[in-house]
Amino acid sequence: MKKLFSIALSLSMLAAVVFTGCASGSSTESGSGTAASGQTQTASPVDMNITALKGPTAMGMVKFMNDSEEQQITDNNYQFSIAASIDEVTPKLVQGNIDIAAVPANVASVLYNNTQGKVQVLAINTLGVLYIVDSGNTVQSVEDLRGKTIYASGKGTTPEYALNYILAQNGIDPATDVTIEWKSEQAECLAALNTSENAIAMLPQPFVTTAQNQNSNLRVALDLTEEWDKLQENTAAPSTLVTGVVVARTEFIEQNPQAVQDFLSHYQASVDYINNNLDQGAALVGKYDIVPEAVAKKAIPACNITFIRGSEMKEKLSGYLAVLHEQNPQSIGGQLPDDSFYYNA
Repeated sequence: MKKLFSIALSLSMLAAVVFTGCASGSSTESGSGTAASGQTQTASPVDMNITALKGPTAMGMVKFMNDSEEQQITDNNYQFSIAASIDEVTPKLVQGNIDIAAVPANVASVLYNNTQGKVQVLAINTLGVLYIVDSGNTVQSVEDLRGKTIYASGKGTTPEYALNYILAQNGIDPATDVTIEWKSEQAECLAALNTSENAIAMLPQPFVTTAQNQNSNLRVALDLTEEWDKLQENTAAPSTLVTGVVVARTEFIEQNPQAVQDFLSHYQASVDYINNNLDQGAALVGKYDIVPEAVAKKAIPACNITFIRGSEMKEKLSGYLAVLHEQNPQSIGGQLPDDSFYYNA
């Protein structure tokens, strides 16, 4: 039991702060199977406990949740919950009380390493959610950040690693060429934006939308996902900035292979629905109290909600984890996960 709580504590410290935040995404599949417009019946219904964090991955799941609640999906017994923080999720996943969970990408790797392979990653469900915003129209490129002060939260977690990578690859030393003022939470960044002239901050969606609702002078200056992709486009195996993935217990996958396929089909269909039906999707996000409907309607187009599995998932996620590993091996559990980490059925 002490080991379980130690693992949970470690994961809580390493979890990406941006996971509670979302840039325009699409649904992609590189493994077997297709998006489900109907249902695939298993031999007998399987009880399945599923948890998502309160943010973009939960947004992508709301159509699935609603259809299950209204008995439009009945092939398995899906029990959904939405957690406010990662430390509510990891102990239950390790102990077997949760079967499938949407978690930060780096936490999935930490879980895999710390449990000796007792979880596998099924799909990428959220790409980058980080943005540079300013209140003085001073930032048009990464180079414009040189010599500036950037307000941010998430020091020691993936937001810091992502920002450092993008700065360094553009020839800007994060330690000497910019001043990064780390705050404990997003609200402190917003306060700094509101009280400082020509201020600059790194914020996640949907907090960007919330901040713009409070301060009409704020503008999105840079999409860090786009900046990451520019750096990766000519590499042999391009990665991308990944915020969230969906994982399952390896034992559950082995015991219920068809139920896992059912889940993935419904989830992909849900992601497609949210990305293609803004008004209805925003209403469902509001229904499940993830963010208010009005905020969701503005944020979803900027919330990289996606669905990527199979070989494309492995390529993008392994490359992303490699970048984190170069900066801090402990951010992904000490070592890059092996091929068994990536579900490809």
